[in-house]
Amino acid sequence: MTQNPGFLLTILAFALVLGPLVFLHELGHYFVGRWFGVKAEAFSVGFGREIFGVTDRRGTRWKFGWLPLGGYVRFAGDMNPASQPDAQWLELPAAERARTFQAKPVWQRALIVAAGPVTNFIIAILIFAAFAMILGVDRTPATVGGVLANSPAAEAGLSAGDRIVSMDGRSMESFKDLANFTVLRPAETVSVTYRHDGELRKTSLTLATIHERDRFGNEFSRGQIGIAPGAPVYQPVGVLQALPAGVQMTRDTLGWMLDGLGQIVTGRRSVDELGGPIRIAKISGEQLSLGLPALISLIAVISINLGFINLLPVPMLDGGHLFFYAIEAIRRKPVEPQVMEWAFRGGLAAILALFLLVTINDLGSLGVWHSLAGLIG
Repeated sequence: MTQNPGFLLTILAFALVLGPLVFLHELGHYFVGRWFGVKAEAFSVGFGREIFGVTDRRGTRWKFGWLPLGGYVRFAGDMNPASQPDAQWLELPAAERARTFQAKPVWQRALIVAAGPVTNFIIAILIFAAFAMILGVDRTPATVGGVLANSPAAEAGLSAGDRIVSMDGRSMESFKDLANFTVLRPAETVSVTYRHDGELRKTSLTLATIHERDRFGNEFSRGQIGIAPGAPVYQPVGVLQALPAGVQMTRDTLGWMLDGLGQIVTGRRSVDELGGPIRIAKISGEQLSLGLPALISLIAVISINLGFINLLPVPMLDGGHLFFYAIEAIRRKPVEPQVMEWAFRGGLAAILALFLLVTINDLGSLGVWHSLAGLIG
């Protein structure tokens, strides 16, 4: 029987996931900007018309917009999406102009822009570090504890006690590494290097495809090698070891995400797996219904997503700004305004096209297109 977390719980979970992450992302920009003496004119959670807000003693307007799908911090002098100064900026008094974003050297502007995505990665690191202190770090070795009959592992000759060293040349430090590698590769043929009774051996096998449906009705396919782990090993960590563990877990999660994205780009996985705000809301509601730890884990993963996406060298995103700042640093002069304008128009078009695609996918995951086809048929 399919479980549904309900509309209100989904909206609450979505707000708990996206709201704090957007706020902290923009707060990263804000604090580094303040550090370099840049005046922030507005700090908004959400876009569109202001619902309510307050102006602080520094002249910054803190507000909430009616469309809670993002946010922004607007610095003085940052007068357009391309962050290019205009005639109004040149007319400002010298003292006031010195406090604007565009008056700062390129390295300071780059640090202000990079602070948002970096904050997202820091959030994930801290969450994973907290889990590491509470639960310990999974150190279960990539050793075969048992082999399923008629599985790819059985057909390849693997047996209990074998230690998986690498798959397709990628080192398997733990059983979790092995599981994350195989789950993304249904029906793919992979090379396996393993140690049997101290002897290093190599083989190849084709991973099985397992079709599953979770308690919420989500259907997905995953790869399976057909082995079970040995006894689980969880290493307790203290405060000093927790932070490196958080960094490692964040790096592993990012690598898993890049793996999946690479498979979509190369056509090995369907583009239908790309999701947007609607799917994030749906998953948020599902995870909250499983408990607060599940939701917090999702927050860490979404935070890594936000950090990575914002660093892509696409105009309109933080990474697009950093790309042009890198060019400016090399050329020792800013990119021409008309070039920036056309680049940001193209970036906006690309973002809108991607938003349309993921919205179509999101509605499909909710069964909207299937229901419409049934009505038309």
